[in-house]
Formats: sequence, structure tokens, C-alpha cells
Amino acid sequence: MANGFCGIGAIFLAIKFISTEQASYIYCGAGLIPLAIVFDFFDGRVARWRHTSSPMGREMDSLADVISFGVSPAVMAYALGLNTILDAIILIFFAVCGLSRLARYNVAADKLSEGTNKVKYFEGTPITFSIIPLGITLILYVTGHLMPIPAGLFSFHLISLLYIISGCLMISKTIQIPKP
Repeated sequence: MANGFCGIGAIFLAIKFISTEQASYIYCGAGLIPLAIVFDFFDGRVARWRHTSSPMGREMDSLADVISFGVSPAVMAYALGLNTILDAIILIFFAVCGLSRLARYNVAADKLSEGTNKVKYFEGTPITFSIIPLGITLILYVTGHLMPIPAGLFSFHLISLLYIISGCLMISKTIQIPKP
């Protein structure tokens, strides 16, 4: 629940940043994402330490992850200026890839755990890796290098391509990353 709280809080702070243009809101929102990662890390550890898990806990974890590491980074990137039509389509694609990745993980978790109740590896990059394109977007915003590029009748930001790559890596079935 704390993970989801951080993600929803980051979305609200991004909206506040759009309406006020006060950078402190977006910085606080960006700070909530690493905090959500900490909460996400510890909830699994605590469940394993207590030898308790439940289908509801697994679903709640994934739903919070979609908010904190899929929707929230997309909304924050949009608030930071990736708000052309092409940027928006790319950010939606990114968030939907995160949704797809977590849904597939939940369906495949029993098979991947091989009866041990612990999944040994991630298929595709973990959704928490979304902090990378968001962090780079924030750096480009702070340094004033977040400039749109014309693309025919539309324009987009080059950093948006990193969100496409990140989304594709999340849903990849060939990438296997050992789970700690």
C-alpha cells in the first residue's frame, strides 16, 4: 500500500507542477518513485521472512507497481514537457507495456517459481527500471535540454524513444534477469 501511495502521490504532484509551474512539486514527485522502490523491495522480503503470501498480496503488489512504475513515470514525463501528440502516444505505450509485463508475470509466476514459491528470474526488465528514463528526462528538464524535434506534421522529444525501448524491454520474453 505504501508503494501505491507513493505512485499516486507522484501523479498528484505532477499535476500540481503543471498547474503551478513550481519545480519543487515535480522534484518531490520524482523522489517518491525511489521510495516506492524501497517499499516494493521490502514487502516481498517481509512476506518471505514471515512465510506468508497470498494471491491478494501478489495482485496488490502488481497493481501498486503499475501505478508507481508505469503510470506515474509516464504522467511525470508528460508534466515535464513530453506532451506532444507523439510523446503522449509513446508514454501510453510505455505504461501499457508495464501493465502487460506485470499481468504476464502474475500469470507465469507459478510456473517460473518451479514450486519453490520464489520466482528465480524476471522475464523482461523489471518495471522498476522505469526510473531510468524518468531520471534522464528529469536531468534533461533541469539542464534545459528537453527540446522537441520536428517529425513531419508532428514533433516529439528524442528522449521519448527511451520510453519505447524501456517498454519493449519490459515485455521481452527473451530477456531473463536473475531475481534477487
